Amino acid sequence: MYYERIIDRHLSEWAARPVHKPVLLRGARQVGKSTAVRHLGESFKYFVEINLEKQPDYIELFKKDLDVKRIVPQMAAMCGTPIVAKETLLFIDEIQESQEAIMALRYFKEDMPDVHVVAAGSLLEFVLDDIPTFGVGRIHSMYMFPMTFDEFLLANDEQLLLDARRQANTDSPLPTPLHDKLVGLIRTFMLVGGMPESVAKWAETHDYLQCQEVQDDIITGYEADFPKYKKKVDPQLLVATMRSAATQVTNKFVYSQVAGGYKTAEVKKALDLLIKAGILIPVTHTDGNGLPLGDEADESYRKLLLLDTGLLLRLLNMSMGDISSVTTHILTATAADLVNKGPMAEMLAGLEVLHYLSPNIHHDLFYWVRQAKNSLAEIDYLLSRDMKVLPLEVKSGVQGGMKSLWDFMRDKKLSQAIRCSLENFGKFDYIDSKADNAVRHVEIVPLYAISQM
Repeated sequence: MYYERIIDRHLSEWAARPVHKPVLLRGARQVGKSTAVRHLGESFKYFVEINLEKQPDYIELFKKDLDVKRIVPQMAAMCGTPIVAKETLLFIDEIQESQEAIMALRYFKEDMPDVHVVAAGSLLEFVLDDIPTFGVGRIHSMYMFPMTFDEFLLANDEQLLLDARRQANTDSPLPTPLHDKLVGLIRTFMLVGGMPESVAKWAETHDYLQCQEVQDDIITGYEADFPKYKKKVDPQLLVATMRSAATQVTNKFVYSQVAGGYKTAEVKKALDLLIKAGILIPVTHTDGNGLPLGDEADESYRKLLLLDTGLLLRLLNMSMGDISSVTTHILTATAADLVNKGPMAEMLAGLEVLHYLSPNIHHDLFYWVRQAKNSLAEIDYLLSRDMKVLPLEVKSGVQGGMKSLWDFMRDKKLSQAIRCSLENFGKFDYIDSKADNAVRHVEIVPLYAISQM
């Protein structure tokens, strides 16, 4: 069964354009790239899927030269399906197995512009580093991630609940029974995560243990990939860095906490590769004085998120032993405790923010921390809205527990902020007595409604 994805609309829009570049679909292994392309293929008269890992004979086609007018008819002959302009979707999967195939993509726009071509691959970013002139201006990249909470709701037949939530806002909160149901479902989502196979298993069985088996297999698959890139980084270091990142999630990453006695420079290289693979998501400190936020970014202050909450929990189990207490906390803690204690809510908020942004460009996440000794002032995420910096705090509770937010807004002379929590929709104003009674407007956006920010 196919579960609707956000990327579907963007791929369909691309396919409908009279002029289109080849698409390179980028993202971590197992996030659903191939499945989404096959779904798109159903709208074409012909669909050709070539997997360069499973079908290495096709790699030979690219070795003579990069003439796509020669290569495409030969592909059609080998697979026995016509590759016809405007009628065929050509999908080249696991394209990282051939640098020549990646380089050939650029020539479709010039030599065969009417042929629809999508390429994807696992750990593709590692290979692109070795191609300095990769397809600039001739290839369109789209970025894909695990499923969002909205996609999770649709996969679990909660369209009506999703529709009701989309009608709610800060002026018109949800009725309490619907709010409570969504809080229960976001707890489930934290455990199941957004990897499509895990979501499908949950929709089929409603069994957390079976989902954990899927998640363990995915992590094993990631770690099995690492030896392929041992020329770049020691595979054991990649494993150690990934697991350390899980234990340090949403905190400033400390290189010395990576097991094995590796040098900082070695760990940095491993981190870079894991980020390129889409397994880790960096959240970088910025001063937040204005836009773009990246202009004042400082990579020496960086937090890391794992790509998926379900995988995070499995990695924690592998690194720390039994974490049943964490699972119990997610399922039973009060809404305020779940948000205020532990990293899960903060991490999920950041991932949801990222996943709802346009897949047509690469996006970065930012946060702010006061870089001073003994300072605890920190804003979880900095976003942009209406050409201004928008601070987002993941926190439940009263105004008095938001000192960092008031300090930041005072320093940057901001009037708008968001509090993301497991409270219902709402809003309030804070009168800042330390800044001539300036009014700080705060929207309360539930963790289950980040797509509506």
